[in-house]
Amino acid sequence: MKIFEILKKDPKSNARTAILETFHGKIRTPVFMPVGTRATVKGLLPKDLHEAGSQIILGNTFHLMLRPGADVIQKIGGLHKFMAWDKPILTDSGGFQVFSLSEINSITDDGTEFYSPYDGAKIKLDAARATAIQNQLGADIIMCFDQCPAYNAPQKEQEKAVERTLCWAKVCKKSHANDRQLLFGIVQGQTDNNLRQNCAEELIKMDFPGYALGGLSVGEGTAQMLSTVRFAAPLLPENKPRYLMGVGTPVDLIQAVEAGIDMFDCVMPTRNGRNSLAFTSQGVMRLRNAAYIDDPKPLDSQCLCYCCKTFTRSAIRHYFNVGEMLGPILLSLHNIVFYHNLMDKIRENIENGTFANWAAQALQSPAYARSQITDDNDTK
Repeated sequence: MKIFEILKKDPKSNARTAILETFHGKIRTPVFMPVGTRATVKGLLPKDLHEAGSQIILGNTFHLMLRPGADVIQKIGGLHKFMAWDKPILTDSGGFQVFSLSEINSITDDGTEFYSPYDGAKIKLDAARATAIQNQLGADIIMCFDQCPAYNAPQKEQEKAVERTLCWAKVCKKSHANDRQLLFGIVQGQTDNNLRQNCAEELIKMDFPGYALGGLSVGEGTAQMLSTVRFAAPLLPENKPRYLMGVGTPVDLIQAVEAGIDMFDCVMPTRNGRNSLAFTSQGVMRLRNAAYIDDPKPLDSQCLCYCCKTFTRSAIRHYFNVGEMLGPILLSLHNIVFYHNLMDKIRENIENGTFANWAAQALQSPAYARSQITDDNDTK
């Protein structure tokens, strides 16, 4: 089976379309993956995601191993059955959660020990266990256990994180025991080009079926993030999928596709949706604002999602302001559709040979403006 087949390359950038084949189906790339941290995309039914155009969703190894536990999910029949999703799933390894919970963990060459944020129990997670847990969960794509250092960590810490990431990647590959799953390596190195290049070169020698750029969008700033992506993406094998983890805004996605990225995930569309921010063809809108109190228009007249075809801006604002859950549900759904529509446009323009001109115009469009978008770290 040919796992990754490139269909079309953009002549003026590194953008490309491809088919990524997994056990639960084929994925058209570039692709955006909604985040289903605890085996569900918050506020949305699986059928909503199907109808929205989701091809693949992401689950979180760290949270699922704590509750309900990998043994429980395996006993039920695996993650696909557990969350009623019959399309591909990707699980991350827990490395980012180790970074984000740095106040309650300790990291050594052997892995990490931390106290559960749920009940305070002491837990150890290492490369072999992270792989075994993902084997039990049964996702189609699983990730190597890695160390994600803070963006402003001292140079020695950055170097040590890359060293551990490479060591752990070898353990993950050796431990991987489910041939229905694709195990991806993760390139670390923050914004240091030398570290990124070294990490990429060593991972490529291990011959993973796909590679990710991790450790970005953690505070280094947009300019540095994009500079690193533009440097690091072309280092990765052209004939394998390239995944940028945890990024980002619509304009980030466009620019990363230009750099050669194929896969994305981010909580931004749903997290912002839960906090009353909608991505629209006219730019971002904050639906709690008084300007929409008696606005009879649909959220976005150019969108055909259930939210935009059915509800007025006035009604959506009302739901948020009285604490009704329908408001966050509607905007989460709309934002996911917006992101999928963006990826549809990207793929269409690459296929048509018009991507470079389209991207230049799109980056100037209010629909994809970066201003006023709530950063992930600033929302609930």
